[in-house]
Amino acid sequence: MTTTEHAAAPATGPGGAQRPARRGPRRLLAALAGLLAAAVALGVAELVAGLVGPSSSPVVAVGDAVITLVPEPVKQFAVTTFGEDDKVALVVGTLVVVALYAGVLGLVSLRSRRLGVAGTAVFGLLGALAAVTRPAGGPLGALPSLAGAAVGAVALLALVRPLTLPVPARRATSPAGSPTDASRRHADEVLLDRLRGTLAMADRKGTGMDRRRFFVTGGVALGAAAVTGGAGRLLQRRFDVSTARGDLALPAPSSPAPALPPGADLAEQVPGLTPLFTANRDFYRVDTAITVPQIRPSEYSLTLRGMFDAPRTYTLADLFDRDDVIERDITLTCVSNEVGGTLASTARWTGVPLGALLRENGIRSASDQLVCRSQDGMTIGASTRAALEVEDAMLAFGQNGEPLPVEHGFPVRMLIPGLYGYVSACKWLTEIEASTYDAFDVYWTQRDWARQAPVKLFSRIDTPAPLRRFPAGRTAIAGVAWAQTRGIARVEVRIDEGEWQEAQLSPQVDADLWRQWVLPHDFAPGSHQLTVRATAADGEVQTGERAAPFPDGASGLQSIRVIAT
Repeated sequence: MTTTEHAAAPATGPGGAQRPARRGPRRLLAALAGLLAAAVALGVAELVAGLVGPSSSPVVAVGDAVITLVPEPVKQFAVTTFGEDDKVALVVGTLVVVALYAGVLGLVSLRSRRLGVAGTAVFGLLGALAAVTRPAGGPLGALPSLAGAAVGAVALLALVRPLTLPVPARRATSPAGSPTDASRRHADEVLLDRLRGTLAMADRKGTGMDRRRFFVTGGVALGAAAVTGGAGRLLQRRFDVSTARGDLALPAPSSPAPALPPGADLAEQVPGLTPLFTANRDFYRVDTAITVPQIRPSEYSLTLRGMFDAPRTYTLADLFDRDDVIERDITLTCVSNEVGGTLASTARWTGVPLGALLRENGIRSASDQLVCRSQDGMTIGASTRAALEVEDAMLAFGQNGEPLPVEHGFPVRMLIPGLYGYVSACKWLTEIEASTYDAFDVYWTQRDWARQAPVKLFSRIDTPAPLRRFPAGRTAIAGVAWAQTRGIARVEVRIDEGEWQEAQLSPQVDADLWRQWVLPHDFAPGSHQLTVRATAADGEVQTGERAAPFPDGASGLQSIRVIAT
């Protein structure tokens, strides 16, 4: 035999049998098979979710379950690290976990297809369980996860099959190429052995693979995942209420917000300073909703129940038709806002007075907590006393002259100035139950956040930015400060170890609205430490004692370093 003939001959093992496929490439393809099967499963799940509802998607349902189950320090880390993108990070993290799990299932399926199918079923059951146990979940919520798991299991079997093909044994031959006498005598035994081994061969090490068949099947799976996932996303758009929101006209307020005095917004003269009002697209958002509830105006209702003499239900038209619609300028801030953080924004809100609505339905004096429920099942506990006594507390349906953005609570949300959002600003509000703190622990109270959480006196430096380099000479130091329901009386800045210097304040508009401040300063070349503090109208001076956001809001003075060159 020549060298060329020897190289061209198929690799053989003992007895002339073809050698099994190498483990490395086969394992990589098996992991890829798991990923493709998972993609098919998620695509089908999205398609079914397009019929049931976006919140029933397994990624969303599992993500919601993760938000509920993770410890509070982990949640706070996510908000601090990712800010308003925390939910995007959660979805990405969920998909990464799914991908890893799917890859492992693909590898497991090389050994046992039954285990691979069982692992896919477990994933589907977990998604279904997460969907049906959501506060606003129902039996239909399980369908996307179950359907996706079923189709994903079929896809996994189809993808693994080309990687676990039986390798036919080659008959031993004589040097002349003719069958030996021994092989003739034992032909029946060899045939029986082959028949017995065919079914078991796919789960044994001695298997081969058909790469061409795998990649053809993989291409079909990838196409199916893309088509079903894309179709599911298109179907889910039918739940979108943006058009209905755009067609809605807000009622004219009987009590409009006061006109702004000339020069009220110092941001027009100071680059880098936060504007007095935050555009809706830039308004901060921190909540637990991975998918935003979609409520059509014509289907909206707000139910009052519990400790009322005359509980009733309001439609959106009922609220719009009231003769006490108000318009107010209010700054909102999140309890997760760190010292110097940006989780605060201001808008001109339109709505109906909350206190008046509660009184006309005969809220009982024994109630000290309003259990506010969102369309997605979130519960927010607000102080009944604050709801009745804070003048500008409202049920808001307008933000900056237009209906509430969907992601900010459309059609109706609650606002109580002076309280952090987690105890006052329930979005997508559908129910208010007059209750007590002893009778019911709401979502955040169950997680050990404080029941009462008044907004703390706060100030922030917007410009210059930390570690920013700028030309030496005269430069404006500027920022915002707020003390809701009281107002800001003074803001002071300390440069390096110097004396506190009083800054210029923007005109007073409303006690519930933050105030801008500016202090021009002649900077010498070099590094400088800037510290800011505020004083409320009632005389309280902002404390320098540092506290983390948990359990009732951060405190401390912001201090940054800047560099003049």
